Order: sequence, then structure tokens, then C-alpha cells
Amino acid sequence: MKVKYDPDVDVLSIILSDAPVEESDEDKPGLILDYDKSGNVVGIEILNASKRMPNPMSVEYAIAH
Repeated sequence: MKVKYDPDVDVLSIILSDAPVEESDEDKPGLILDYDKSGNVVGIEILNASKRMPNPMSVEYAIAH
């Protein structure tokens, strides 16, 4: 998994898989889901990220037990 933030366009991308994106769907305004050819979610893009979260450049990684 990769998390990238592009401040120039204010987009936060969460890449779940290296599979090629076959289709994208803006499920809710500003939230784009990317799918592979089998219909699995392979990425999530959050548009206008700085308006939707306190600090899109800050990432916390946690493993729940």
C-alpha cells in the first residue's frame, strides 16, 4: 500500500494494489474509487484533501490486534 499527497492539486491517493486501473467511479463527491478488471478496489483518491482532513501530509500507520 502506498499513500501519496500532491499539494499542487490537493489530492490524497491511497494505492492498495499495483493492478492496472480498469475503471474509476466518483462514489461520493470528491471521493474516487479505482477498480481493476475483476472489480476489486485498487485505489482511493480524495479530492480537495486539505479541506476534508486536518493535515493530509500526516499519515499514521497502525496494526490492530
